[in-house]
Amino acid sequence: MAEWRPQPSTRVFINNLDAYSSKGIAKLLASCVVGMSLGAGGETETVEDGEGPAQPPPDQLKEGTFQIVGTVSKQTEEIMPFVLKKYFNLNKEQLLGRLMQCDVIIYNISQNAHQMEEAAWAITALHGAMEKFCRPKMFILVSTVMTWALTKLIDPDDPEIPFTDEDYRRRRAHPNFRRHLDLEKLVVKMGKMNRALLSTYAVASGLQYGFGEQVFHLFFKMSWVGQAKVIPVFGEGANVVPTIHINDLARVIQNVIDQKPKPCYLLAVDNSKNTTLKDIVKTIASVIGPGKIEEVPLEEVFLMEDLTQTEIDSMSVNLCMEATYIKELFSIDWECMTGLVENIQLVVDEYKQTRGLLPVRICVLGPPAVGKTTLAERICRHYRLHHIKIKDTVAEAVAQLEETVKVEDQDQGENEDSVAEAQAFLDSIKENMEQNEGRLDDQLLVRVIKEKLKSKPCNNQGFVLDGFPKSYEQAKELFSSEREVSQDYRIPKKIIPDLFFCLEASDAYLKERVLNLPESLVEGTSYSHDHFLGRLARYRENNGEDETVLNYLDEQEIIPHHIEIAGTDDPEYLLPTQRVIEEVGHPRNYGPTSQEVEEEERRKAEERMRCEAQERKELERREMEEAKERATRWGKWSKHLDKVNEQEEEILKVQSLPMRSYLMKTIMPTLTKGLIECCTVRPPDPLDFLAEYLFMNNPLND
Repeated sequence: MAEWRPQPSTRVFINNLDAYSSKGIAKLLASCVVGMSLGAGGETETVEDGEGPAQPPPDQLKEGTFQIVGTVSKQTEEIMPFVLKKYFNLNKEQLLGRLMQCDVIIYNISQNAHQMEEAAWAITALHGAMEKFCRPKMFILVSTVMTWALTKLIDPDDPEIPFTDEDYRRRRAHPNFRRHLDLEKLVVKMGKMNRALLSTYAVASGLQYGFGEQVFHLFFKMSWVGQAKVIPVFGEGANVVPTIHINDLARVIQNVIDQKPKPCYLLAVDNSKNTTLKDIVKTIASVIGPGKIEEVPLEEVFLMEDLTQTEIDSMSVNLCMEATYIKELFSIDWECMTGLVENIQLVVDEYKQTRGLLPVRICVLGPPAVGKTTLAERICRHYRLHHIKIKDTVAEAVAQLEETVKVEDQDQGENEDSVAEAQAFLDSIKENMEQNEGRLDDQLLVRVIKEKLKSKPCNNQGFVLDGFPKSYEQAKELFSSEREVSQDYRIPKKIIPDLFFCLEASDAYLKERVLNLPESLVEGTSYSHDHFLGRLARYRENNGEDETVLNYLDEQEIIPHHIEIAGTDDPEYLLPTQRVIEEVGHPRNYGPTSQEVEEEERRKAEERMRCEAQERKELERREMEEAKERATRWGKWSKHLDKVNEQEEEILKVQSLPMRSYLMKTIMPTLTKGLIECCTVRPPDPLDFLAEYLFMNNPLND
């Protein structure tokens, strides 16, 4: 192998930099020195800055490194310090211009099937523009082993004989990956025209894992969340799954760029040649989940909303493969040479770190009735943690031990030692509780609490320890054994809380709070007046001594956070909760699932519809009342109007009597005679005649 010499910087184009696989490849390449894989031993030199591979900002990219540019599927505010330039929504002319500026073009279609058309256009356009190249270029297609899914076995009598790179001409693709196969062939063909100017490679990647996970994410998430008692294996799970860590895939690509191997088609899989899907799921469930798996009908995989069709097809692949070219041509500093199962702890640590799934461990201490449980419940709801209460934890432990003994008995004693141990522990708990009126001695109580804190759910999400430990000895017994390092990675090494919150309140406040509690909450509890006063006195006495829980924390150089509870105007403990949130920071858990989101949206929709129905009902009621009131007012007004009219008519009658009498006695006799006279004479102008007659015969003139 030739001695390594410093190389000039190499500009590398990668499509879909914001996708899982492409991002992982870009991160590792950006931390590598060009040509370093040519050195002896194959160890990759990285540009370091603190812990782990460095990701220098674009303005500080050093000469001799891989300078990463590429496209993104959407514009976001995500910071990618390992990327020199990001392109979004380029047309073909703009994209070709960017490709012409690069030394290496990587198109990753292993999980981005929608990029196949663009990748085919890119290799064709570059091939057509070779005469304009100012320096040689390399095109690498990152494909998938699914283009081998239907390949016939080399020896039907021996299915464990692995496929190798040399068998690539025999490969037959899964029906949903035939276009991938066609693109592989196109890329290989284009590279044979003029390798001096344009060399091409097709890299068939195994199912990728590491960091945040993608194909296997469903099993990691179900195990970590802890809501499922068993993790499903779709079908028998006996299919052999070829895999590769995302960093190892990136190192394969790095070696291809540096060494320009003669073979144009490479398999990129680790050495886990016979690892089945069942092996993978069982290992994941054992390390971060319930430890149990269950075979379910293959059809149920289509009911999983979190799985895409590509992921469903990938998990059903059954291929035994060996990457001979990688072993013969490259010296790779493997991350996980032996596969996911053998390196599960590393993979789990990457998974938690990448997704920010870090446990939140909190302990809430304080005098009785200060509100520890109220605060703990609010913290648990906000951070989705497990609430550790002494009484509930003991009851849960008894129930689990009884279930363990019962199940193992039904299995005809396959694990006699574990059954005997569980039975002995159960008997000691029950006997001790009988002797102490339902309470446990410190030794047994600490053991029960410790087992709970070491459980997978508490180890994954975290917990809020409510009012325990109560004494120096309990604290020492519960936490001091953490110094013993376990060789079993399934047993958590740390259970001591990261944060201790000590609630403080005056005796007067605590007594008033207990007196104001509803009788339904006080009855049958330790909050009865006499019982509470005794508890409070014992708490003050124990915490006035030299050996207290706070003394233990001081010895361990742990600084507790003191929260003063002084007023009764915050019954929901909003202010203390806000104080805790400020100290803890953002949640480190999965957000609500799609099902939970749908249920919440449905609940809100139902609540909104119920409110709207109530509003409509209230509006109809008001309208009916208003209509009824209007009808009542109209009836009263009509009756009043009729009465007024009658009164006016009576007044008019009374007022008209003198006038009528005057007309009948004085005017009407003379007028009647005048009309008779007018009819007799028949003058030309009857009105003038009648007027003259009335004037001449006016009775008032007499």
